[in-house]
Amino acid sequence: MSRLTEHTFPTTDSSPSPLRLYWETVRRERVANTPLFGLNKVRRVGPDGREGDFVELDFARGGVTIIPFFTGTDGVPRFVMERQFRHGSESVTLEFPAGLIDEGESASEAAARELWEETGLKANSLRPLGTVCQNSAYMNCFASFFLAEDMEVLTSLDQRKLDANEQIDIVCVPVSDVLDRIGEGEMDNGASVMALSFFFKEMRRRGVSL
Repeated sequence: MSRLTEHTFPTTDSSPSPLRLYWETVRRERVANTPLFGLNKVRRVGPDGREGDFVELDFARGGVTIIPFFTGTDGVPRFVMERQFRHGSESVTLEFPAGLIDEGESASEAAARELWEETGLKANSLRPLGTVCQNSAYMNCFASFFLAEDMEVLTSLDQRKLDANEQIDIVCVPVSDVLDRIGEGEMDNGASVMALSFFFKEMRRRGVSL
């Protein structure tokens, strides 16, 4: 047994082309539909001739997650976050504002709309941070992440335009608290963990340490 070193595996530059791993799609069949997504069975053939059937969750619209960020009058950097009940995990989560892109809507338009509908805020600066596949093992949908800054209160909390079954409490959380708690308890939302990765990438680009 030998110890792991930087020479144990090839680098990304020296490894074989990723195309050698690509599976070709033979056919795609819709198995079921739900209000949120479709379920597909996909037949694919591998580069070595192997074939298999795979499950694909089809979210045609995609979604957005918004990171509302500001520095308070006390000099403490904070996020605006939401508490709500999530039916998938059957738990109350603390997470960033998020939602689906409506038909005919761009990701940035959806981000501005969701921020206003759920928090009552308008961001004078809404910067796209990146787009990722939320789970490339069996989902084909992509989520886009935005940094909201220089915000104004347009709508009071009791006048927000929430969906019929949404119940959302809005809170301000110091960035340091989120770093201490992310991935635990009520902060176990995967999209929020992804959002933080983009947030700190942006802060690093700006030369800001938090």
